[in-house]
Amino acid sequence: MTSRTLRKRLHHGDVDGKKNEHLETSGSDDLNEPLLGNYYSDTHAEGSSLEETCDDERRKEYLHWTLLFSQLIAQWARWLANIVLGSGSLIGQLLTFPSTTQNGQSTKLLAPPLSPLQEARLRKLRQRLEVPFDGSRVEHQDALLQLWRLAYPDKELPPLKSELWKQMGWQGSDPSTDFRGGGFISLENLIFFAQQYPESFQRLLHKQDGTRAEWEYPFAVAGINISFVLAHMLDLQSEPASLAGIRFLELLQEDEMAFDNLYCVAFQMMDAQWLAKRASYMEFNDVLKSTRSQLERELALEDVSSVKDLPAYNMLRR
Repeated sequence: MTSRTLRKRLHHGDVDGKKNEHLETSGSDDLNEPLLGNYYSDTHAEGSSLEETCDDERRKEYLHWTLLFSQLIAQWARWLANIVLGSGSLIGQLLTFPSTTQNGQSTKLLAPPLSPLQEARLRKLRQRLEVPFDGSRVEHQDALLQLWRLAYPDKELPPLKSELWKQMGWQGSDPSTDFRGGGFISLENLIFFAQQYPESFQRLLHKQDGTRAEWEYPFAVAGINISFVLAHMLDLQSEPASLAGIRFLELLQEDEMAFDNLYCVAFQMMDAQWLAKRASYMEFNDVLKSTRSQLERELALEDVSSVKDLPAYNMLRR
């Protein structure tokens, strides 16, 4: 990732008891990075803690054994198909789930061939991911105002630049400056969340569940980060090679809006992690990592064929 100047303004809560303190730091300002910190560079940063390294190793070990188990099942199924139906049968071909190996160790998974429906839906999703948020475009302005109407149906629409936007969890008076790394799809995700799961959306927006920290995460900007993390976790901008990415392709076969629905699950899951850890703003990246790990575990479950099969989906309320 390229490096430029990053200026963060934290307006929600206080630091060390100092109200309305502004924190400005220098760092990277890449359009592919989340706004609330260098989430993906943390694990490679000099001086990262042993605990974070152990967490990563445990996650890799878990995915490794999950992969081995799935390969064993696939090999057994192919063997049975060859005996019963012959190696050239259609069922025998459908059960193929190959992987590449290096020095006897699995390096990555190879996704099975996609159906025409999966290819079309994946192509459309990738096109959405490529659209940056542009505050000068009328349709993007309208989408931002639509989000306000959904969030605050009883309040008047504010100007596109107003201190009122901070109420929703934007870091400044101009929300368009907070979309770095998320793109227009992150705004679409927030709108989808508000439309499809309005009760959960409102509870998270107004921080109604649990005992909250004095310095809370900003709702809207957190949503942008979740879109960013989810797209990278699922390998959506490259050939899916992780278990989570491949399982997501299966979900896409059943649901064209699988990404948006999974986003809502991830947002609700993140808030639950936030409460469980009794976290504060500066621990937001740690909460994101825990959320990603939990979501990967749930996507690895054998009986998951749609987003609604995920255990965390039961937390959502319409």
